[in-house]
Amino acid sequence: MNRSQPASGQPMDRVDGVAKVTGQARYAAEYPQDGLLYGSVVSSSIASGQVLNIDCAAALQVPGVALVLTHRNRPHLASYDDSYSDQDAAEGSPFRPLYNDRVLYSGQPLALVVAENLELARYAGSLIKIDYLQDSHHTDLLAELGNSHAAPAELPKPRGDFQGQFAAAPVRIEASYSTPSEHHNPMEPHASTVIYQPDGSLEIHDKTQGTQNCQDYLHKVFDLPKEKIRVLASFVGGAFGSGLRPQYQLPLAVMAALKLKRSVRVTLTRQQMFTFGYRPRTLQRLRLGADAEGRLLAVSHEATAQTSRFEDFTEHVVEWSGMLYQCDNIALDYRLTPLDVYTPLDMRAPGAALGLIGLECAMDELAVASGIDPVQLRRINFADSNGNEGKPYSSKELQACYDEGSAAFGWEQRNPEPRSMRQGHRLVGWGMAGGVWEAMQMKASAKARFDSQGKLTVSSATTDIGTGTYTVMTQIAADAAGVAVEDTRFLLGDSSLPTAPLQGGSFTVSSVGSAVRQACLVLRAKLVQAARERFPELANAEQETFVFEGGSLKVDAHCYPVAEVLEASDDGALEVQIDTEPGAQREGFATATHSAVFVEVLVDEALGSVRVNRVVSAVAAGRVINPKTARSQILGGVVWGMGMALQEETQTDHTLGRIMNHSLAEYHIPVNADVGDIQVLFVREEDEIVNELGSKGVGEIGIVGVAAAVANAVYHATGRRVREFPITLDKVLP
Repeated sequence: MNRSQPASGQPMDRVDGVAKVTGQARYAAEYPQDGLLYGSVVSSSIASGQVLNIDCAAALQVPGVALVLTHRNRPHLASYDDSYSDQDAAEGSPFRPLYNDRVLYSGQPLALVVAENLELARYAGSLIKIDYLQDSHHTDLLAELGNSHAAPAELPKPRGDFQGQFAAAPVRIEASYSTPSEHHNPMEPHASTVIYQPDGSLEIHDKTQGTQNCQDYLHKVFDLPKEKIRVLASFVGGAFGSGLRPQYQLPLAVMAALKLKRSVRVTLTRQQMFTFGYRPRTLQRLRLGADAEGRLLAVSHEATAQTSRFEDFTEHVVEWSGMLYQCDNIALDYRLTPLDVYTPLDMRAPGAALGLIGLECAMDELAVASGIDPVQLRRINFADSNGNEGKPYSSKELQACYDEGSAAFGWEQRNPEPRSMRQGHRLVGWGMAGGVWEAMQMKASAKARFDSQGKLTVSSATTDIGTGTYTVMTQIAADAAGVAVEDTRFLLGDSSLPTAPLQGGSFTVSSVGSAVRQACLVLRAKLVQAARERFPELANAEQETFVFEGGSLKVDAHCYPVAEVLEASDDGALEVQIDTEPGAQREGFATATHSAVFVEVLVDEALGSVRVNRVVSAVAAGRVINPKTARSQILGGVVWGMGMALQEETQTDHTLGRIMNHSLAEYHIPVNADVGDIQVLFVREEDEIVNELGSKGVGEIGIVGVAAAVANAVYHATGRRVREFPITLDKVLP
């Protein structure tokens, strides 16, 4: 069965697009329910200490208030006395809302007010009085560096003799860079709608990147049978990593629903979106040594990041410096500094978005010191194998990214001298950087079903956080089954569906897509077999001659309605479920996506303001299933990278231990007026090893390297090397 025009590889519109733009798509806080109660979280105003008393009397007297939950009257929770974990846990003891009287960070939830409507709940919450015994707190990474410790991470072992080779290198660079904390801030705030069923089971609409992760979490925390918990996330309004772990509104909503035996919704405010995970602040020290021709002789990358007192959040910050370029002498180190803050959390391209800032800015400094063009320096140090793993890459078209990206940008016209290019009163700067992200695959399952009308329904418990999962899975399924996309439907966002990993890490297409493809191939073969058994004249027909068209199988111009083919099947349908895992062929190879980012900035010489005028991002990500949605992913990543470079920073008042700019008015991110021309190029890259689809994913790679490329362009424009991010005008002005 085949069709002349495959769906995969084509720029198809989102299948969920109409539902989203017409308001038919419902998000976690939008599901109606009779008798629904609303919860409002009351947060701590101190960063460290003890709750002496919570006076709820005035709140409980407000008509319409049904409950005020605190650590004193919360229901018994099975796991609060036992350890539990989730799929994205950090090492340590996870945060437990309303666990006891200890305050661990500013903004910690201390009470939940439940009322007939949200306005009442918030008003009643304002009447609650909390008395504290306040302890001293420490929220400044710089002030606590002396209390740092080694991160619980398996770093690649040192290679060669870094110290000796660095000391003897003809060209040496030593530089330190700092990056601030950043918060995810998706458009949809975190929310949970818990619908309490008459039999005591729970149907929960949650803002999450993993419905089964939340189900497992609630099963362990509340000691509820999994069959009593169904978590749904049909639509997610962005997440970027903030939905990888169950956030505290979920257990709070479930606590209230179980105690009252009523349906409860808890939605966090925008300010409360700053009271859980975030991208951690880092300090990075890079030391690069090279010979006179620019070949790297020694690389050292040291990083220190903040974490909470109760968990050691660890991500891959320094490892990229041991794999992106060829070098035989490598030393990597990563340390954590505990503070009175919440635990950080994975945020788009976790670790790489930070680590590549240090590495790629240092590479630009090395290019200047060596008198070598930045692109040429990277070509000289191209690595066809991953030095950390000692394995060749399954594919690596980074050289083609340099070629196509530089040609589209016009890089050959660059004058390497800083402050040498102008547009009127504005200095023009051209900078570039490389990017890398691991191409992973996880175990996943999918179910595929043909009904009597010839419609194909495929399902898996994965989510769609805006990345286009509904659409690409529809394309993959249609191609594998040999049916039209309009006859194909993909179901997701339901913990009762076949097992799927969290959506993150750019591995959804490779993981779930592989399961979808395999399920549909098996289903297609079963349908052909059913047709042969039902119609004897088809017994010897080759499988390739079976064509699916309009609810019928066509073989040599003869039509066989699917309803007749399946009339002997249960319910007149045919169904299969398939489990997949990474193939054995991957074991001998390293797998990764790569990119080259070229940036032009315009810097006002008098004001110091920086505008990113144009960007070319050339990406090698294997086979691209949908160039249209993939391009959107890269566009979003580039814009975010611009924000990392120039605007984005979570600012803390360390005297209070409290975040100051906890709103979208004061937490600065790029808006339409800040964004110039962005050109996305997908470099041809064929990879039969990474997975059966040949796809590597594009969700993370778009942001990697962008901030460094902007910083390098600012240096080229101004001659000022800014190593503290974000690069604000006060740092650019002399």
